[in-house]
Amino acid sequence: MRSGRTELEAAASAIALTTDDVAGEFTLTGDTKRRSDEEISQILADLHFGTIFSDHMAHVTWTVGEGWGERRIEPYGPIELSPAAAILHYGQEIFEGLKAYRHADGSLWTFRPQFNAARFNASARRMAMPELPVETFLGSLVDLVRQDAAYVPQLPGALYLRPFMFASEPFLGVRPSHRFEYFVIASPVGAYFANGFTPVSIWVTKEYHRSGPGGTGDAKTAGNYASSLMPQQQAADKGFDQVCFLDARTQENLEELGGMNVFVVYRDGHVATPVLTGTILEGGTRSAIITILSEEGVEVEQRTIPLAELVRDISAGEVSEIFACGTAAVVTPIGRLASDDFELQIPSGPVTERIYERLTSIQSGEAEDPHNWMLKIA
Repeated sequence: MRSGRTELEAAASAIALTTDDVAGEFTLTGDTKRRSDEEISQILADLHFGTIFSDHMAHVTWTVGEGWGERRIEPYGPIELSPAAAILHYGQEIFEGLKAYRHADGSLWTFRPQFNAARFNASARRMAMPELPVETFLGSLVDLVRQDAAYVPQLPGALYLRPFMFASEPFLGVRPSHRFEYFVIASPVGAYFANGFTPVSIWVTKEYHRSGPGGTGDAKTAGNYASSLMPQQQAADKGFDQVCFLDARTQENLEELGGMNVFVVYRDGHVATPVLTGTILEGGTRSAIITILSEEGVEVEQRTIPLAELVRDISAGEVSEIFACGTAAVVTPIGRLASDDFELQIPSGPVTERIYERLTSIQSGEAEDPHNWMLKIA
């Protein structure tokens, strides 16, 4: 059994709200017109990732002195914003990502939204932004998905949910904003990687870093992803699917991909993943995988993983699998790892596939959910 929990895991487990507790907080406003059933069917027949959006969005505003205002479900569309809005100049923004799934009986569910709620507020604290009441976070998901339920595709597709908050006060000055907008938008999606559950190639950058000690690496904020785009582009130019970052302090230790956590499976059966240092985003999928493996009796080490050690162990045959994980792709095998001074092939293996099947079976309702990770939306 797994022992010990992170602060985020403890905060998530303390959230005991049910759908009935949070549903109805957001009121439908504005034009209720939506696409026709035929148009929606055409969208769901050709799913991509994050290119088409549902008809509505959840929205609430926070201001100094007033706090959180009216909770609304309103038509999806452009956001009116002053050119002086603080987000455009100082980057005060956070976001989350999770999915809604349609089970075989037609019911709609989401996976570990309590973890996302806890992480959203942890990110808000780091970015000097107001915390969002947990019931408002969960209510925004429930009410939006119920309103746009027609956009939840059959499995293996899902409705990707993107809660986000940004500074909207128009001013030029380096201080926390006095006004923020919280939104949730939704996009029916297929596989994150075009080739589905097939091994991806990873380029390890030694020149650039996603975050540094004391920075915002453990917050889900736009700047972390912006800093990853140029090295990601360089990796793509070299023919690789994703980029992997090393720590900024020593430039020697494995951290994470641009948007996914990493696990290493060893020949003797144990598994290792980079320890959370404050520069790595703690993932809900990562947390679930550690729990599942630990309950299976697999030793999971959360430790520093030097790149030189990993290259040596792969070359010696001590590493049997490497995989990445995150909300968008769930679990993805890594089949090729390279940098300026090495290039290695990594075999696919049963642990990666087993974890993928276990997680997706829970998400689809085909397997038991002993940890109550799934929340029924409708």
